[in-house]
Amino acid sequence: MNYGMTLALVGVGLAALLAGIGSAIGIGIAGRTATGVLSEKPERYGQVFIMVLLPGTQGLYGFLAAFMAMRELNFFGGTGVPELSFILGLQVLVACLPIAFAGLISAVLQGRVCAGGIMMAAKQPELAFKAGVIYAVMVELYAMLGLVVTLFMLLFGINWPQVVAAAV
Repeated sequence: MNYGMTLALVGVGLAALLAGIGSAIGIGIAGRTATGVLSEKPERYGQVFIMVLLPGTQGLYGFLAAFMAMRELNFFGGTGVPELSFILGLQVLVACLPIAFAGLISAVLQGRVCAGGIMMAAKQPELAFKAGVIYAVMVELYAMLGLVVTLFMLLFGINWPQVVAAAV
């Protein structure tokens, strides 16, 4: 059994899964608040839409990290997936953890910040962008940093085995 590949795939799965779960929860928090506001002030739709959408970016970051790891693992090369040592699989798993956890936590917290911004848009629409969106983007920064750390570890921190194409 290829334990290295198993560990690598656990990392790939966690990157996409945890960041995606965080985004779903964050969008749910912001969306629930938005529906309440829009039921009384439907003209605020444009202002609240971006704040409902923002927590979804962490799920995209997790997907991007998972895709990059699978690319490095040669999932899409057609020449076969290389055997991975236990240590290499562990490295891939660890490399995927920053975006997995940063995405999970920041998306939930961003959903809460966006919910507050949505409430602000209902009462003081002129502050919706200045405070609501800007504060939400401040939380987003930490998901971006998690993605950057994951990508740096995947692209520059791991000595990937070279896949040799089979001679035909």
